[in-house]
Amino acid sequence: MERQKKKMLLTGVLLLSAMSALAQGNGGAGIDEATQMVTSYFDPATKLIYAIGAVVGLIGGVKVYNKFSSGDPDTSKTAASWFGACIFLIVAATILRSFFL
Repeated sequence: MERQKKKMLLTGVLLLSAMSALAQGNGGAGIDEATQMVTSYFDPATKLIYAIGAVVGLIGGVKVYNKFSSGDPDTSKTAASWFGACIFLIVAATILRSFFL
């Protein structure tokens, strides 16, 4: 009985070591390919975020103009929040790009 346990344990260890040896050969290539695929999306994603920032800026400008024209006293707060949102989008896209590329 003890001998069977040792054989099973030895067989399991050999099987796991063979599997890890095979996995190491293709793992590096897979990680390199995944990295290349992810980094290829950064240019279009950055341009998309810049475009969204431009649209948000235009919408914010129109909303601030409407509030200013109607004499709303809360115009400066609205302008600051829309301006902050546009700056955040631009800075976030730039920082993410610099971190990962």
